[in-house]
Amino acid sequence: MTDPLSPMLEDPRLWAAAAVALLFLVMIVVVIRAANRAARLAHPLSQLGQRVQALGEGQERLAGGLHHVTEAQLQSQTAMLELVERRLAEVQGHMSESLHGTARRTAHSLGELQERLKVIDRAQENITRLSGDVLSLQDILSNKQTRGAFGEIQLNDIVSKALPTDSYTLQATLSNGRRADCLIHMPEPPGPIVIDAKFPLESYEQLQRADKGDSRTRAAQAFRLAVRKHLRDIAGRYIIEGETADSALMFLPSEAVYAELHAHFPEVVREGFNLRVWIVSPTTCMATLNTLRAVLKDARMREQAGAIRRELALLNADVERLGTRVENLDRHFSQAARDVAEIRISADKAGQRARRLDNFDFEDGRSEKIVPVSQNS
Repeated sequence: MTDPLSPMLEDPRLWAAAAVALLFLVMIVVVIRAANRAARLAHPLSQLGQRVQALGEGQERLAGGLHHVTEAQLQSQTAMLELVERRLAEVQGHMSESLHGTARRTAHSLGELQERLKVIDRAQENITRLSGDVLSLQDILSNKQTRGAFGEIQLNDIVSKALPTDSYTLQATLSNGRRADCLIHMPEPPGPIVIDAKFPLESYEQLQRADKGDSRTRAAQAFRLAVRKHLRDIAGRYIIEGETADSALMFLPSEAVYAELHAHFPEVVREGFNLRVWIVSPTTCMATLNTLRAVLKDARMREQAGAIRRELALLNADVERLGTRVENLDRHFSQAARDVAEIRISADKAGQRARRLDNFDFEDGRSEKIVPVSQNS
């Protein structure tokens, strides 16, 4: 911030007043020196009065000069005060504008900060809700019964999207008293196919948490035994000769478990092939069900082939009957056209006779042979 007195020091009027005062002081000193010199040099008494008179005149002139200097100084001080007040007012105005601008920017920044805090609060609420959902999902998967229900719900959702509602049955009871999660009504062959939802989560989590060494070897062995048990249970419970197909599907509602099996336990997958139990994940189950839907559609088309042939025979008879009726209608139209032509000929003859009667022209009519009117004329 600049010094408010610096403009006053640069004011030319102030410098002019100071110069005038200095000039008058010099004049006073010169007059006094002149008077002193005159007093020393003038020895006659007659000249003393003149010097005193000159000294008085000099004092009067000095008083007048001092008066002018005082007035000039007062004017300069007044101008300086006005200038100082004007500059102070300007500085105060600039400071007020700056403070108002700063207050506006601060208020705007506080508003933006408040909006961002609201967004952060909403994000925090979403994170809290998602954390609760994850915890609830962990609670579901930690219980065997709820985990089985979770797999059945996922299987039901996939099957309902891939197959018609009349082509499968959920929680179907077989002749051996076992209840299958899903029974797909496939035609013979292969026959109805059972899908059972399994989820070996405990052994898989132990395998993922195990370190390298004996602990991982034991966890891998436990995971292998758990999956083999599921495969054998499905083969023994849901493959019934004469009632179901000679194969079944084991549904794993986890792509990670499915990938782990095929990546590190190929012997378990081969054992499933030998037992004719096919392991599927949500993705591969959807692809398999789409293939089964195509088979069902082809089988239903073959079942309806006889009905389609009967309908085609009836359609052919209707087309032949339509052709016969069109020929009859065409024959009637041809006869009607001939009758109209003969009617036109008879009308022309009747018109000619009427004109001859009107002109009393009977000579040509005498030579005409009277032809009896036939049924067609």
